[in-house]
Amino acid sequence: MTINDYKFAGKKAIVRVDFNVPLDENGKITDDTRIRGALPTLKKVLDEGGSLIIMSHMGKPKGKVNPKMSLSQIKDAVAEKLGTPVIFVDDCMKADAQAAALKPGEVILLENLRFYPEEEGKPVGIDKEDPAYDEAKKAMKASQKDFAKHLASYADCYVMDAFGTAHRKHASTAVIADYFDADNKMLGLLMEKEVQAVDNVLSDIKRPFVAIMGGSKVSSKIGIIENLLGKVDKLILCGGMTYTFMKAHGGEIGNSIVELDKLDVALGVEELAKKNGVELVLASDSIIADKFANDAQQKICPSNAIPEGWEGLDVGPETQERFKAAIRDAKTILWNGPAGVFEFDNFCAGSRAVGDAVAEATANGAFSLVGGGDSVACVHKFGLEDKVSYISTGGGALLEAIEGKVLPGIAAIKG
Repeated sequence: MTINDYKFAGKKAIVRVDFNVPLDENGKITDDTRIRGALPTLKKVLDEGGSLIIMSHMGKPKGKVNPKMSLSQIKDAVAEKLGTPVIFVDDCMKADAQAAALKPGEVILLENLRFYPEEEGKPVGIDKEDPAYDEAKKAMKASQKDFAKHLASYADCYVMDAFGTAHRKHASTAVIADYFDADNKMLGLLMEKEVQAVDNVLSDIKRPFVAIMGGSKVSSKIGIIENLLGKVDKLILCGGMTYTFMKAHGGEIGNSIVELDKLDVALGVEELAKKNGVELVLASDSIIADKFANDAQQKICPSNAIPEGWEGLDVGPETQERFKAAIRDAKTILWNGPAGVFEFDNFCAGSRAVGDAVAEATANGAFSLVGGGDSVACVHKFGLEDKVSYISTGGGALLEAIEGKVLPGIAAIKG
């Protein structure tokens, strides 16, 4: 079943969204991208005469109630965006009466699903090395099914619209689908757009295909890097992982971030790039600082000759030009991860150069997919939202999808 074929009139829809939005110290939303992303699906249900039970997680409360991660903090913002009152239920397992009383056009928002360990399905308070862990895990899986079944009992149909968590086999993202038949479960409009965007990158590649991968650790990106080396024409590697590559060749990197146990992995990436005929672009120069702070002293030096007591916080001007040249003629672009510590205004020039080049290529006909929290934050910081083709709401989910992995949240609907 697709969401455009389903008749929502008189139906109660339980919709899994990703409202894991950033909050400031006063509980105010600092970026509502994820809420705005879910609105087309939520409004479709209401406009067609259905009622809504919205469910999401926020943060990592690890199976315990934590007021700082309560979805009550976003209730008013959701109501404002939907243009209708929202009933908040402060325990996701105790919404039976409210769900039963729901009338067409009415909306319920359930409290943070992860206040219950059953949502993630991980035993709490027991170490993996403990002999009793396997039994505890088995018991938790059974409890997870009961948890998902209870959530399912609130509604007539299930809509999965949380791409950001689609790579997790959690109660609300995958297990719940078992309690709805094929005619009453579907992907939401946001999920369909996300799946299409990934498909545009992987199945309909227009060349040259350029991927920009940032981040502090090679280890966290190695799977996606190796996968991309079989698909892209150029791979730009930037961010903190730069210095693991520099160190692998005996370079001096001062106090820059490095994974000393991944030097052989870095060399392996270079070898695989060469074997596949992929142009690997690394930072030849860096903007370095004498401390990790926006007001640090800074200077420019080769990325492999950083003095002791200094660390690389951004790519240098030479590298910025090389990155721009590599991106400019691209026809397909994947951007995941900034070029430096873009949060510091004095060290955001590299990320801005990447963003501007992606926007320029997009204006010239490229399809550009931006994903991952930091890259998306870059796009917003530099005002490029309307100058890229698609901004993904998923970080890990996007990377796993591009890596070719089957996402449980999609498999639960599509089989």
